[in-house]
Amino acid sequence: MSRKLAAIIGTGVAAALVVGSLIALALGHTNQPKPTSASAPNTAITPSSTPIETPTPTPPGNSGGPESGKPRTPAGDPTAAAIAGNKKVLFFSFDDGPDPVWTPRILRVLAKYGAHATFFELGNMQAAHPGLREQVLAAGNTIGSHSISHPQLTAITPAKRHHEIFDGPQSKCFRPPYGASNPKVRAEILAAGMVQVLWDVDPRDWARPGVHAIVHNIMTHAQKHNIILMHDGGGDRTQTVAALDKALRLLKAQGYTFAAMAC
Repeated sequence: MSRKLAAIIGTGVAAALVVGSLIALALGHTNQPKPTSASAPNTAITPSSTPIETPTPTPPGNSGGPESGKPRTPAGDPTAAAIAGNKKVLFFSFDDGPDPVWTPRILRVLAKYGAHATFFELGNMQAAHPGLREQVLAAGNTIGSHSISHPQLTAITPAKRHHEIFDGPQSKCFRPPYGASNPKVRAEILAAGMVQVLWDVDPRDWARPGVHAIVHNIMTHAQKHNIILMHDGGGDRTQTVAALDKALRLLKAQGYTFAAMAC
């Protein structure tokens, strides 16, 4: 065989090897598995620095029961609408009810002055006095949650705290008992689809200092858009009822109106 013929044969063999390699590569690429959503980068993963208590919005209607531990859609500012519509508005609120004696009396005083308020109720009081919740709502007032049994939420177990917040009265607003709160309490309230609502003026009616002292405290400290704390449960509220009547009369004469929070 001449050198020229050998060169031609060698070149042909090399070309055949190259073509075969290209065909093998093409077939191998065709048989590769297609990427799935599980293997693709997940840009929706929550960063590890995000607190685990941060709520994930869920569809409306999650209002308790066996699924009550799931995060709910957070509520907005419960005073925003009333503030926008009236420069001289105050928000009276009543804790620790509903009480079969004092809640109806307070409702009558509110109605006397065309006033509305928000009642932060306890779950165990609602259960003990069925029907009062509906009376409060029927009169144009709103209801906030004040937990089930009025514990200090910063001093109980996480499981108990979760139960007290998630399984209490249905509302968009939550007032922690004693005003005791911390980041964990606020995170639970938010996860339950509620906002924490405290107060601006505490006339200390719960201590029964006398009608004059309660009224003086309200009239001295209340300013437009303030939330005023009072009580319709937890003991004898004779002074509260009398002080409310007098304070509403004086404040109304000054041009104030009294709105329920959007709870």
